Amino acid sequence: NTPNNQPVTMKYLYYARQQGTRIAVVNPYREPGLENYYVPSVAESALFGTRFADQWFAVDTGGDLAFLTGVFRVLLDEGWIDREFIGRCTHGFEAAAEATQAQSWEELEANSGTTRGEMRLFAAMLHRARHGIFVWSMGLTQHAHGVDTVRALVNVALALGWVGRPHAGLMPIRGHSGVQGGAEVGCVPSLDSAQRGRFEQTWNFTLPEFRGYTAAEMIHAAADDALDTFWITGGNFLETLPDPPRVQRALAAVRTRIHQDIVVTSMMLTDPADTVILLPATTRYESPGGGTETTTERRIIFSPEIEGRRIGSAKPEWEVFGEIAARVAPGRAARFTSSAEIREEIARAIPLYRGIEELRQESDHMQWGGEQLFADGHFATLDGRAHFSAVGATARQKPRDAFYVSTRRGKQFNSMIQLPSDPLTNATRDDVLISGEDAARLNLREGDTVRLTSSTGTFTGKVKLDRIQPGNLQVHWPEGNCLLSAFEADPESGEPDYNAVVSLRKVGV
Repeated sequence: NTPNNQPVTMKYLYYARQQGTRIAVVNPYREPGLENYYVPSVAESALFGTRFADQWFAVDTGGDLAFLTGVFRVLLDEGWIDREFIGRCTHGFEAAAEATQAQSWEELEANSGTTRGEMRLFAAMLHRARHGIFVWSMGLTQHAHGVDTVRALVNVALALGWVGRPHAGLMPIRGHSGVQGGAEVGCVPSLDSAQRGRFEQTWNFTLPEFRGYTAAEMIHAAADDALDTFWITGGNFLETLPDPPRVQRALAAVRTRIHQDIVVTSMMLTDPADTVILLPATTRYESPGGGTETTTERRIIFSPEIEGRRIGSAKPEWEVFGEIAARVAPGRAARFTSSAEIREEIARAIPLYRGIEELRQESDHMQWGGEQLFADGHFATLDGRAHFSAVGATARQKPRDAFYVSTRRGKQFNSMIQLPSDPLTNATRDDVLISGEDAARLNLREGDTVRLTSSTGTFTGKVKLDRIQPGNLQVHWPEGNCLLSAFEADPESGEPDYNAVVSLRKVGV
């Protein structure tokens, strides 16, 4: 849903449409911003609007895995695949094809929420296209089967040979400027042996062998009284993780909490078991030596320090980390005087990022991997080939009168709400998006008060009739996080499932 979550993307979609690109959307809700959007940086679009989606494919929330599996099966059955590319550049095709063809169309239709005909129509669009790019974000990944869904999407792209070619590929888009680069330089719970070896060589000491925690696992550990000290830099777990009451209890159980941020958040105000310490941070634009961000296009872009007044004792986050480390382990701590020294170390420790140390002034940038990845047909795997995956559509059953509910973003940045209503959908923060068919069946009218109940909690809101797939609902995040289970997550990535199965009933005023 790029208009709501990555609006800058719409400018590039506009230019793509001008060159003849067709846009297909797979989504439970017919997003108004994807149907028609006013791109502010393009005069014609800003005045008259632009139609974006050429074709809509309505699926159930979480039904993308079955939908993509069905699309892959159509490509196989019709022979609409690039056999030369598959034979030359990939591994695991036969196992993936066998796993896909073992699933019946009845299962795929039931688990996707759409029909075999729709899956064939989408596959035919791909077959007719000379080029194509798959764009996705949290709508695919924030599910208990998110990793398998992305694998199913990769299967489709590999079957078409849409990898390593001009004007084709896979493009997961990010919502935060630090997410991509942070993961690529090692801010993840576990490291492979090669990464570990490079870090140990760079720092000249042995790293611990244990695996770290994801954000959700940190809250589990706090709830289990397994954390003595919890140092939280940025973010607000109380408004970004499932089951906020449980998150609050977990935070309150830790003896010492340290919060390091540029703003005061609701999480900081949770009473501690003993002590809370607040450390004021500077923004990245106040960091001595400037900073970088990595874009969706793999471009590492330099932003210089902005001169001006500094606030009190606020310090760059990396300076605080270095100061604490120097006191805890004087012989091993890295002390930096500016972020330029950090970039020099990144270049030594992360081969992919070599060149980052040369970025010094505004507009300096580099693109790791070059303009196009895998153009030579060689992939970054042990055998040099792209790998198909044998995945199956997750069997999903809900009670007959229940709904799938997903948490959506409105006019907001992360959990910071910018407006009480979304100008694209006209939905207010307590609206429950429901289809006209479901509303008629339940004798509901626009504005009626309803209560959603999941296995975790309840949410009370107002009916908003909208163009959403029957059997599905949407509520805003973080308001709807009270419906989400803290224990539903993808088993491989650890990503929480930001969706739930709920019952709905009308509430008397």
